[in-house]
Amino acid sequence: MATFEIEHTEGTRWAKITLEDETIVTERGALSHMRGDIRMKGRIPGPIRLIRAALSGEDSFRPTFSGTGTLFLESSLGGFHLMELTEGEKWVVDSGAFWASESRVHQSFTRERFITALRTGEGFLNFKTKVEGPGKVMLCAPGGVEEIILSKDSPNKGRIVVDGKQVLARTSSVTHRVQFPGWMPWSKITTGERILRVYEGEGRLLICTTPYWRFKVMQERKQAPGTPDSAAG
Repeated sequence: MATFEIEHTEGTRWAKITLEDETIVTERGALSHMRGDIRMKGRIPGPIRLIRAALSGEDSFRPTFSGTGTLFLESSLGGFHLMELTEGEKWVVDSGAFWASESRVHQSFTRERFITALRTGEGFLNFKTKVEGPGKVMLCAPGGVEEIILSKDSPNKGRIVVDGKQVLARTSSVTHRVQFPGWMPWSKITTGERILRVYEGEGRLLICTTPYWRFKVMQERKQAPGTPDSAAG
C-alpha cells in the first residue's frame, strides 16, 4: 500500500506519497516533483467521462504515477485530509476536493438532483466524483476537517444544515438538498441567508467550517476588485 503523508512548513502544506511498485492517481497539475523510478502517464478518458466532467467542473484528465519512489504534490496554504476507505465504502466528493488516491480506488461520477443543482447555481446537470474503496483517498480543503456521523439516534437526528460549500464529502447514503431559510418571502432578507444546504441520512460527512487564516487572506485578495488576480479571473 502506498504511504500518504502530509508535511508542512512556513504555513504551507503538501502531500508526500511513497510508492513501492504501486500506482496512484492525482488531480491534473498536482505534481510538484518526484524521486526514484516513477513513471507518469496521462490517461485519455472515454467520451461519457469527458461530458460528465465538463458538466461537473471536475477535471476529466487525472494522471497516474507508477513505480517505486517518492512523489511530492503541490503545496497549499489550505490543508489536506486523508481517508482510508474500506471494501465497498462509497463517498461522494464535492467539486474541486479530490486530490489523489490509490489506483485500486474506483472512481466514477454521480449526479446531484436536478432541483438541487439548479438552486445552488451549479448548472442543470451537476456531476460529482464518487470514490469506492478499498484504498486511500486524499482531499484538499481550505482548513481543518471534521468528520460528523449522521444518525437518527444521535443528537443531530441524522440531519445537518450548512450555509455554503462547507461539506467536502459525504457517504453515498447521505442525501443532499437545498432549502430556503424560511417560508416567508422576506426570509432571505431578514436572515441574511439565500439558501441552505441540508444533508440527511445515516452515514458520515466531512466538513470544513474554518479556513486557515493564510488561505482566507489569499482568497479575499483574489476576490477583491482591482487586484491583479481578480482582473485575471
